[in-house]
Amino acid sequence: MLFGKEHVQRYVETDGAEGHDWQGTTVAILTTTGRKSGEKRSTPLIYQPYGDAYLLVASQGGAPDHPLWYKNLSADPEVELQIRGDRFKAHARTATPKERPDMWRTMTATWPDYDVYTTKTSREIPVVVIERA
Repeated sequence: MLFGKEHVQRYVETDGAEGHDWQGTTVAILTTTGRKSGEKRSTPLIYQPYGDAYLLVASQGGAPDHPLWYKNLSADPEVELQIRGDRFKAHARTATPKERPDMWRTMTATWPDYDVYTTKTSREIPVVVIERA
């Protein structure tokens, strides 16, 4: 099973032939700019298309704090997303309170554990909307 840096490496090398389909769902590679280092950081994340956008969930398995990739895109929302062989620049934003319920349902349909993660933390787990630049 691919995970972490190895997942990113195999995904990028094979244009997603290895790593896009993962444990019954789909994965994209999100690249953010480190808010402290300024370095590019790539993370494999479950995604789903949503209209013309793509959705991600900043769950970190229900940890008490947001994942680093979410903190990075909050500081600099200009990101890159790779879905299979399609790499593109994009703008990231957090779903609004009005958008979130339907988007959350979309994401829990593909990864039901997101609902479990909400029971492990007091923070609201953000749904991130990625829109092509």
